[in-house]
Amino acid sequence: MSEKPSARQKRKQLLQKSILTALFAALSYGVCVLLHFPVAGFLTLDFKDAIIAIAGMFLGPVAALAAAALSALIEFLTISGTGVYGLIMNFVSSAAFAVTAAAVYKHRKTFSGAIIALSSGVVSMTVIMMLANLLVTPFYTGMPVGKVVSMLPTVLLPFNLIKAALNAALVALLYKPLTAGVSRLFPDLHPRTPLKPDKKSFFLALGAVAVIVAALLVLFLVFDAKIVFGK
Repeated sequence: MSEKPSARQKRKQLLQKSILTALFAALSYGVCVLLHFPVAGFLTLDFKDAIIAIAGMFLGPVAALAAAALSALIEFLTISGTGVYGLIMNFVSSAAFAVTAAAVYKHRKTFSGAIIALSSGVVSMTVIMMLANLLVTPFYTGMPVGKVVSMLPTVLLPFNLIKAALNAALVALLYKPLTAGVSRLFPDLHPRTPLKPDKKSFFLALGAVAVIVAALLVLFLVFDAKIVFGK
């Protein structure tokens, strides 16, 4: 039977989690700056949500929420050209995906739990961003609500689904190696990482690569996406 951590150990763990949350937020911001894909005018796809989701699955849903807020705020204060509307949409998108995945994973830290968590994040982000687009996009772009509604099945739904699926696939690929490295730096956190190098993990990685390739093909061939390095 394991002993409960002392008050000093709890403070140390809280400090380490806070430092890691800030580091993950900074990393997600860096990923967003270095590589992104403008799609259909006002839409941009990037991979920062994968980093935020890894933070959440590693540290808990509160860390995911904090990292999403920090990343969106830093982007708003530095490189964003979309103002408050972009701040809101970036935060909602990241939180919908990462907090959902982290919350599910927190209560089921198994291989199957990781799959369910990522799938839940994809569904959550897709649905919530559809609603957010209906509420925010008319104010940001000046489009009438009817025009935005007409874009839901042809542009907004596939875009948000592809973005969420891409980020989920990247989490599946990167979670184990990234958290293994962090664990060596912060051993007191004692994470559980079920994505072990076994037959299941091999097929998971293979599936994740297939999702990434298929999603990128759709982006470039159907949505005419562009690759942008840096802002």
